[in-house]
Amino acid sequence: MNASTENQQTGSLDGLKWGVALLLLIGAVVANYMFADQSVLVRAIGVVAAVIIAGLIAMQTEKGRTAVAFAKESRTEVRKVVWPTRQEAVQTTGIVLVATLIMSLLLWGLDSVLFWVVGFITGLQV
Repeated sequence: MNASTENQQTGSLDGLKWGVALLLLIGAVVANYMFADQSVLVRAIGVVAAVIIAGLIAMQTEKGRTAVAFAKESRTEVRKVVWPTRQEAVQTTGIVLVATLIMSLLLWGLDSVLFWVVGFITGLQV
């Protein structure tokens, strides 16, 4: 078997796997409504189980494997991030709040002046 034939077979199986996963999810929604008289806990467990099984099936596709690899790489990159200390976070938050307050006051003042100028020009006072 060459690579082209193998990719075609994998592609057709991927479509089947996505279809099965989608049917499981649709079945979970339908079953949740059909068994509305059952306990919420039982229905929730059933829906969660269906979602987990559908996710496991979807992870067996090419896009699913790519997504899992991406998630693992992302987790590795998050571990490399240098997070700010509590003091840095508090100081940055304070700076943002002060800058927001100053800008809001400037915009309020500018709006008031423009409102007064337009009222003076048009002769309308509100």
